[in-house]
Amino acid sequence: MTIQTIGFSDIKNSKFSINMTLKHCVAILSFCLPVLFLQAQGNKAPENWFTLDPTKDNVNGTGSDETLKRLKDKGKKGQTIIVAVLDSGIDTDHEDLKDVMWTNPGEIAGNGKDDDGNGYIDDIHGWNFLGGKDGKNVHHETLELTREYVRLSKRFKDTDPKNLHGDAAEEYKYYEKIKTAFEEQRGEAEAGAASIEKQLVKIEEAFAAVEKALGKTEFTDEDLTKAGEGAGADLQQALGIVKAMRSQGVGSRADFDEQKKEATKYFDGQLNYNLNPDYNPRDMVGDDPSDLSNRYYGNNDYQGPDAFHGTHVAGIIAAVRNNGKGINGIADNVRIMTVRCVPDGDERDKDVANAIYYAVDNGASVINMSFGKGYSPQKAYVDAAMKYASDHDVLLVHAAGNDSENNDSDPNFPNDEFKKPVKAGLFKKMKSVPTWVEIGALNWKSGEKRVANFSNYGKKNVDLFSPGVQLYSTVPGSEYGNASGTSMASPAAAGVAAIIRSYYPELSAVQVKDIMMKSVIKQDGEVSKPGSSTEKIKFSDLCVSGGIISATNAVELAEKTKGKKVKSAVWREAGMGKAPVSKKVKTATP
Repeated sequence: MTIQTIGFSDIKNSKFSINMTLKHCVAILSFCLPVLFLQAQGNKAPENWFTLDPTKDNVNGTGSDETLKRLKDKGKKGQTIIVAVLDSGIDTDHEDLKDVMWTNPGEIAGNGKDDDGNGYIDDIHGWNFLGGKDGKNVHHETLELTREYVRLSKRFKDTDPKNLHGDAAEEYKYYEKIKTAFEEQRGEAEAGAASIEKQLVKIEEAFAAVEKALGKTEFTDEDLTKAGEGAGADLQQALGIVKAMRSQGVGSRADFDEQKKEATKYFDGQLNYNLNPDYNPRDMVGDDPSDLSNRYYGNNDYQGPDAFHGTHVAGIIAAVRNNGKGINGIADNVRIMTVRCVPDGDERDKDVANAIYYAVDNGASVINMSFGKGYSPQKAYVDAAMKYASDHDVLLVHAAGNDSENNDSDPNFPNDEFKKPVKAGLFKKMKSVPTWVEIGALNWKSGEKRVANFSNYGKKNVDLFSPGVQLYSTVPGSEYGNASGTSMASPAAAGVAAIIRSYYPELSAVQVKDIMMKSVIKQDGEVSKPGSSTEKIKFSDLCVSGGIISATNAVELAEKTKGKKVKSAVWREAGMGKAPVSKKVKTATP
């Protein structure tokens, strides 16, 4: 089974693997469609490069293989910890994941009862906040931009702003910005759909012309060269298009047909679901998404309609090591908890917050969040959940985003900045989450190309960079494939955090973040600025730490660090990290 490295299903607003704006997408399509899908030949990442060591293996990996070897050589044993994957769902039966899936010790499978009293029935491996009691699941969703446009249009459509004052006048200004942004993005989607149709027709006609000239549907580069001898202008043009396609890995009409499905699928999704103000799938869940007091909804369908993304993320963190199958994940001694809260579209703040609460209450030490969006109308509720996680000594690892944007000026939600400062103790207030780590994507290449061109960055709001280009990992059906994005960089960093938390359990989440930041391999000089083919920028201006993740350095520093484990996390040590069943979450906003 071949999984493409880059695909339309991963473009901006779903915030999955590779994302890019519609403007970028259409512009690239105008030149050569397959650039979006396949890496050119000779441009392949080393196998399992994200576990290799920068010094020993001369590649920008995490160094986890070498780190675990050194720990075992010293006779050091780790504790089993839980890493929660808040994502699209996971194939829990995957051959390389089934043995590392978290199993709820307080729940009896299939009896239809909430045995542990945590409010979720038969939550054996986690929970799905995008499902209904009848087993139905949300697959496609609107964007938060669309939902805000719908909400505000109901209130302000046909309203004369001259009659508004105070808060209403301010919200009307916000409505105008949302309306403009929505109409612009919807227009781009419509234009993109029309543009791609024209490009696809040209490519299809080129293949047809070459097939007719050669008298066959399968051909070699030599066949194309011979066909070009004495060919007319039209055939020469067709040959040029086909050669360009073949250079990107699309060698035949059959290959092209597969790519065509993906291309049209993206724009259909944008127009029919993501940017469709008349589409609302929430009835499937059966809850009120604006009722933030209700935490107990969903079902235990851990995989959902499309578990590619979550399964890939889980494998990077903890695919079974050295079992002779597939790949080696970064960490050992890990159990993966799956919490489904990310659809094909923008996740809802309520679902994200409740997913965090669920993960914390059920013993997660690390939470990976490979998603994001441009608007967060219920951010205060997410803030409360993040503070809850921080108070319970949980490390939150989050993908910076894949729009080649500066997170210091263009917010990517969720983020660690509280909407309002929250109480943290006597006479203290916190402005941000102290256990939050924001991750940018790193290429395996050296020199100026070592930062992924798609990655977001930020000297204040992105903490460090981690492997995120062409990571080969688990995908549904006990298969394996490549994917790229900060969605992959985040679990790579979460895997390193899991090693530290496993082998040095006396260290608090705050200490683990501090160690990860201080142990980076500093990067000198300039790199290509994400999103640009010509502009250069100092690596030190791309993130807080000015460096790339290093498991070997992190473990060396952890060895020298005295633990400051917080008291509120003591319950985590018992029962594989399972929280007391009587524990209930306060849902008040900060």
